[in-house]
Amino acid sequence: FDIGKPLGRGKFGNVYLAREKNSKYIVALKVLFKSQLQKAGVEHQLRREIEIQSHLRHTNILRLYGYFYDSTRVYLILEFAAKGELYKELQKVQKFNEERASNYIKQITEALRYCHTKHVIHRDIKPENLLVGIKGDVKIADFGWSVHAPTSRRTTLCGTLDYLPPEMVEGRDHDATVDIWSLGVLTYEFLVGSPPFEAKGHSETYRRIAKVDLKFPSYVSAEARDLISKLLVKEPKNRIKLDDVLKHPWIARFSQ
Repeated sequence: FDIGKPLGRGKFGNVYLAREKNSKYIVALKVLFKSQLQKAGVEHQLRREIEIQSHLRHTNILRLYGYFYDSTRVYLILEFAAKGELYKELQKVQKFNEERASNYIKQITEALRYCHTKHVIHRDIKPENLLVGIKGDVKIADFGWSVHAPTSRRTTLCGTLDYLPPEMVEGRDHDATVDIWSLGVLTYEFLVGSPPFEAKGHSETYRRIAKVDLKFPSYVSAEARDLISKLLVKEPKNRIKLDDVLKHPWIARFSQ
């Protein structure tokens, strides 16, 4: 590989633009330091991430082409998402208009539906784990943990709390429906610019999640409210199915 500019820094290493010398194919090369992975005790997580992501083939999931390693580092060869982190874009514009949000949610729903048919639960859907391809299509990027967004506000448990469903907050068992809950939080954050249960401290956020204390600003359309309210349901089995999300009027209205 010819190595180009850095694309991002993570806790365990960095991501670089790279070009495969023979084919001239452009990729993103994630370079992880073994010593840091070992110190954090996350080698098994990385193995699982590689195992899962290398088998997934979907236009809205970042491809993991392969990996190699030397004595000190592990290298992941990833699809290059030319338009970068969706999180940064959201911060820049503060909130997305309904058409843009709906299109992104449709793509993420299709990717999650594909994951679930492969018995993969993502469990960490949030703006920091989404990248944007050259055509503006959104791609789920992280399967295991986030290395792509070091400056994100959710690096601590306190942060990640915003996206946790009631069953995880309350220490109950969870299944694939956790991704459906996260999709609801994501839809809200796309439209409003902040997650729905955000609060000053841990315990207040916990309480709001457990109560599903959901309030909408007046500018959120009735159709969007309806979908979010069907995604953010306390009882996991009563959450709307992904197939029905794709048929929902708010998604159908903006579908190209």
